[in-house]
Amino acid sequence: MNTSQQAIRDSWNEWADTWYLRYRTDEAIAKIISNPASAFHPVTYALIREVFPSLEGKRVCVPSSGDNHAVYAFHLLGAKVTSCDISEKQIERSAAIARRHGWDIEFIVDDTMQLGSVADGAYDLVYTSNGVHVWIHDLDAMYRNIHRILKPGGCSVMFDIHPFMRPFSGEVGKLAVVKPYDETGLLGDVPRFKWRVQDFVNAMATSGFSVARMEEMFAEDGSFWVDESDDNAKQPSPAELASYCDWKSNPLAALPQWLSMRVVK
Repeated sequence: MNTSQQAIRDSWNEWADTWYLRYRTDEAIAKIISNPASAFHPVTYALIREVFPSLEGKRVCVPSSGDNHAVYAFHLLGAKVTSCDISEKQIERSAAIARRHGWDIEFIVDDTMQLGSVADGAYDLVYTSNGVHVWIHDLDAMYRNIHRILKPGGCSVMFDIHPFMRPFSGEVGKLAVVKPYDETGLLGDVPRFKWRVQDFVNAMATSGFSVARMEEMFAEDGSFWVDESDDNAKQPSPAELASYCDWKSNPLAALPQWLSMRVVK
């Protein structure tokens, strides 16, 4: 494990017991239990359902599983799920929730760029959710190993922030450019990596995938524009939240906020 990976792991081990606890509340988990599809953007969920009208008995791996909402959802939809994350505490806290509910889910501490503890050709679907790629310094390695663990004909579905959002400050109502779109690579004190759409596609193609479908989506509601990690931030009113999705008052809303792709082995 290199220095940047250690810094990322240590940061997530710390965050697992601080601001990230909000994603493990009884309320958050109850929402997934009552409606597993709520763990996915509707367009991404449709991408999955096009290939798997039923997930019953399908083997699903979720690398960089984070809050594990997708992991729980896949399990509740009938899949046999493996959850992988570089953070021991993220895996430990998520596994505790699964045990409490009696869910039979496999949890593994593993790096998404290696997946060394995951068997070759074992999975029907690999899914990565929002916020994965920013922690990955080697996209080729990530997708090469995702390709390796899939069965022939298996697919990988990704959902993440659209790279078109990366050049901007994200401040509502302003088009404030803070970096060029093609300025990729390492940024920040805690290592984060910024990528373009072409970087995703090229890594997938180099790894042997065929692109089946790509979707560019907009935020489902104005909460997309609110920094949930800032407990001291002023909470917007319902009217303000609604205005955040109107490009006339928030120019950034004219761009797609989300990107989802389905690729096939």
